[in-house]
Amino acid sequence: MTRLRKMMLEELQRRNYSDGTIRHHLRSVTEFAEHFGKAPDKLGLNELRSYQTYLLKERRLAPGSVVNHVAGLRFFFVKTLKRYQFRDFLPYPKDHRRLPTVLSLEEVARLINASGTLYRRTLLMTLYATGMRRAEVCRLKIGDIDSQRMIIRVERGKGGKSRDLPLSPALLETLREYWRWRKPQVYLFPSRSPRRGADQPISDKMVWIACREAARYAKLRKRVTPHTLRHSWATHLLEAGTDLRTIQVLLGHGDLETTAKYLHLSAKHLHAVVNPLESIALSDVKDARHGFRRIKGKVHDQT
Repeated sequence: MTRLRKMMLEELQRRNYSDGTIRHHLRSVTEFAEHFGKAPDKLGLNELRSYQTYLLKERRLAPGSVVNHVAGLRFFFVKTLKRYQFRDFLPYPKDHRRLPTVLSLEEVARLINASGTLYRRTLLMTLYATGMRRAEVCRLKIGDIDSQRMIIRVERGKGGKSRDLPLSPALLETLREYWRWRKPQVYLFPSRSPRRGADQPISDKMVWIACREAARYAKLRKRVTPHTLRHSWATHLLEAGTDLRTIQVLLGHGDLETTAKYLHLSAKHLHAVVNPLESIALSDVKDARHGFRRIKGKVHDQT
């Protein structure tokens, strides 16, 4: 491990960043250095400016992905190297966020039924039945499932916050069948890779692959990711009558404004809006002409 990498790792660890954030921040700095073929502390503002343009224009990364790269570089230059003036030269790109994709109940059923194996079926059911983030599902342990209280504990979710989630009876039935088969010891979804070892959790990439392949076999035309199931669960909760504050707590959102976006995704709430067009007295559409022509500035019917 190089001196700079050790310095940055220690700064991240003493601030109690999650393992996933540490890994991504270190990787962002490594890729930045490799791009120019120099040690990162030898690079300056001009390289940072051109690198951001490269990520957006040449690699065509989504703004959200570039934000993650910038966050890692910001931490390295500002927190690790104490070059505080660099903060103003590392702006986050503007992100024109679109509303997330939501599956219908029927599409969720098709996805789970197309999972292929009991391992992946249990994984997809856990994602949908809890609304957990991909990394949270990866780190879920056997001890986090309380079948007596019908509660699932999410330890150290995003921002280091823990929360409890209701355990669905349908999910519990599947979890028991899965446990009788695999008998996981620590993590609910242990790694199946010989390189990682069974004492380590499944990688978040494998969760993404499970969603992608199930969506392909289910012939879903929508792009399905682990977060799609989280969005779908929250939207379906809202449509079933769960209030926004409860959904906020279940999702682990820091503020209600983040959760309020599900109002825009809920067909039930959108259809409950009375459109003012319905209150206007209009003539019968069958009486409308099919065409017109203009003669000397005047409109004349062709029918």
